[in-house]
Amino acid sequence: MSDTAYHPQSLADAPPPAPARLRDRVRSFWQSWTQKIFGERENELFLVLAVLIGIFSGLAVVCFRVAIEWVQFVLLGSSLYPSFPRVILAPAITGLGIAVLVIYAFPRSRGSGVNQTKAAVYVSNGYIPFDTVIGKFVVCALAIGSGQSLGPEDPSLQMGAGIASKIGRYLRLSQAKIRLIAPVGAAAGLAAAFNAPISSVLFVIEEVIGTWSAGVLGAIVLAAVSSAITMRLFLGNESLFRVPAVPAPRPEEFLAYAVLGIAGGITSLLFTKWIAYARPKILALPRWTHYLLPAAAGLIIGIMGIWFPQVLGAGYAIIDQALHGEFAWQLLMVLAGMKLLATGVSFLSGTPGGMFAPTLFIGAMLGGGIGVIEHHFFPSITTSVGMFALVGMGTLFGGFLRVPITSVFMVIELSGSYSAALPVMVSSLIAYLIARQYQEVALFDMLTRQDGLILPSVEERREQEPFLVEDAMRADAALVVRPAEAIDDDLLRQTVRQAETQPDIPVLLRARMGEWRLLDGEDLQRLAKDSAAPHVASEVKSKGPLPLLFRDESIEEAMRWLGDWPVIPVVNRADLGQLEGVITFQDVLKAVRRAKAE
Repeated sequence: MSDTAYHPQSLADAPPPAPARLRDRVRSFWQSWTQKIFGERENELFLVLAVLIGIFSGLAVVCFRVAIEWVQFVLLGSSLYPSFPRVILAPAITGLGIAVLVIYAFPRSRGSGVNQTKAAVYVSNGYIPFDTVIGKFVVCALAIGSGQSLGPEDPSLQMGAGIASKIGRYLRLSQAKIRLIAPVGAAAGLAAAFNAPISSVLFVIEEVIGTWSAGVLGAIVLAAVSSAITMRLFLGNESLFRVPAVPAPRPEEFLAYAVLGIAGGITSLLFTKWIAYARPKILALPRWTHYLLPAAAGLIIGIMGIWFPQVLGAGYAIIDQALHGEFAWQLLMVLAGMKLLATGVSFLSGTPGGMFAPTLFIGAMLGGGIGVIEHHFFPSITTSVGMFALVGMGTLFGGFLRVPITSVFMVIELSGSYSAALPVMVSSLIAYLIARQYQEVALFDMLTRQDGLILPSVEERREQEPFLVEDAMRADAALVVRPAEAIDDDLLRQTVRQAETQPDIPVLLRARMGEWRLLDGEDLQRLAKDSAAPHVASEVKSKGPLPLLFRDESIEEAMRWLGDWPVIPVVNRADLGQLEGVITFQDVLKAVRRAKAE
């Protein structure tokens, strides 16, 4: 064999092996076929694709939960109360491995997953590398299974979004659809992890998208439902928690839930303030400390686990016990405080994992403890301790994560009854208002800003008043000519003079009911000379009927037309021939400046 056969250039010029050529042909055929199919009927097939995303996300979450339980069994054993060597060594040693994986292998797996998904939608046009899904799966399974005080819901959300992003890119969907497909997968992943599709849809809309988008809502619902069904096929139909029967509370008992709301708001505020204060300081530490932080957090949590093993991991079994009133109030309050401390240590160390499960744990312990105390001082309260624990879960969820709508529906889904709806509305609203009053920026918005990103704030959007046509239009700022009626000569001459002296006031012709035309100077001069004014509608030189607006429409609708027409009439919905005002581009600019000044 000649030496040139080993030359790199010769090898590069050599044809690829037959299997490689066949693989390239198959891939090229698949991509061209999918591009043709989805390019022609992308909108129709997007809903079908949402169901497929839900199935794949559900399967991924099932494997994720099994992996967490397997890691927990291997590292901590099968008992709810791990032995002394395991409870100390497992979280600490695993923390070292987690740090190495996050720094060298899966740097995109950092964080809870919610902010990262939101950033993918608004910064990366829906792009989430698939190695993020693999990294999140591996690292979070190790972290939660070894006892770190974190949950699987937020990582499942990001994994679902990553799976959807990969499918969208593989099928060569348009950029607009790829941007929309990440929230679809996020809802699917969260629904499978939480076993609550309605709450998952609401959370993604409240926190990830930030608005009710009709174009993506149907796909999100289909993905969430199909994902939850897929998960239930493998893991059963049971909810995460065995919620006891929830009786309807008496009206006088709502004061007790108000007290729970105050306690939940204060707890949420303390938790958020601690993270807001400590996280920038930890991020500013030297790089070498990042190798040790997850291990240090695991050691601290292991030491806590010697006396309080309930704080290890997600804590679903402990929440279930609290819902059935199996703990004394002293232990419930201690567990709430210890879980808050353990969760803060785990999260601040940079260990990947979610905040959902710890938030529900703290809320359940806090609600159950307050319920026992109120029962002691007010024996007339008929509501069970489990009911207080359930409402406490929704209360802290709404106060800490600042998603009050999701918190209400979450409690309804978990309990399977609307009896808890009013109590959690009262309690979570109070907690939300307290947290909002003393912590201006919500948790997820605060985390993104600490990382140097400015993403849309859901709370800011929620409180923004819509900018409507009536905010910019000018009422009675147009002269109307009605050719169906006889026009008085003096009135017509006055109209012509006004149009000449005040050119910013348009002259509109109501040609017939619901049709308006804009008259220029020549049209007015001809009207003044023509005695047959009632028949002048067909003589005007305007290029066609003006588009119509209504005062309750958004200003975006007006901007669609103002590029082509200098003025748009605003008419009454019940009578298209009744002019209520006009709007111009300058009117919109003035209204925007006025709104900013206010």
